[in-house]
Amino acid sequence: MLSHADKAQRFRDLHDKPGILLLPNPWDAGTAKLLASLGFEALATTSLGMSNALGRPDGEGSVSRAELLENCRVIAAATDLPVNADLENGYADDPKEAAAILRDAAAVGISGGSIEDWSGERIYDFNHAVERVAAGVEMARSLDVPFVFTARAENLIRGRRDLDDTIRRLQAFEKAGADVLYAPGLQDLSTMRTVVSEIKKPLNVVMSAGDPDLTAEQIAAVGVKRISVGGALSRLALAAFMKGARDMKDGNFKWMRETMPTSELKAVFRG
Repeated sequence: MLSHADKAQRFRDLHDKPGILLLPNPWDAGTAKLLASLGFEALATTSLGMSNALGRPDGEGSVSRAELLENCRVIAAATDLPVNADLENGYADDPKEAAAILRDAAAVGISGGSIEDWSGERIYDFNHAVERVAAGVEMARSLDVPFVFTARAENLIRGRRDLDDTIRRLQAFEKAGADVLYAPGLQDLSTMRTVVSEIKKPLNVVMSAGDPDLTAEQIAAVGVKRISVGGALSRLALAAFMKGARDMKDGNFKWMRETMPTSELKAVFRG
């Protein structure tokens, strides 16, 4: 296995080289290994996927800080790929308390992570949101690995469809020193292009909120650097699970033909 320092440096380097960076979102060791077997260069955790696996609703404080960090540890240890973590709002309103989760994520093997400007009930005031990012940058720079810090502006998925304010926040987060900028809720190429034109740091787009007809090539062409999918792979897996279960309840087992062979699973998990 690669050292944490090597993974972190690899993650940093992936942001510096040309081309799009695809970050699929596993929710446990098994899904991390399956994604690694397909040749992805890095992974990202998903709060929704983890909540689904625990049988809890996402985004309602149902997953503890300790549980989130343990999920990070498990996924980071599963493969040689660097892992970016969804660290919610850092589980604190105070800037320094929130930033401490970056230290703790790095301690369990994470190579990068995001903190959002959403308290769980409201968008943080502009100045407070910027202070939180500045604290995150300070913490990330103090670590003994080149941790990639992502600052999230949550407006577009929290009922505040204000693109101007979202861009203003991203610009301020960039000025505060964030390595990557992220505004969940960007849906179309025109809006993505607009955001990219107003910032200089790499932009992450999550396709769980985007137009699914778009391709990675099209998204890269407007200047986006990273694409993730949030909890969408988890929801896809659960959709297939429920389809099979419903068919089983009806006495139909044709879905067995669509399952992944045990031999293929064993080959991946032995690797």
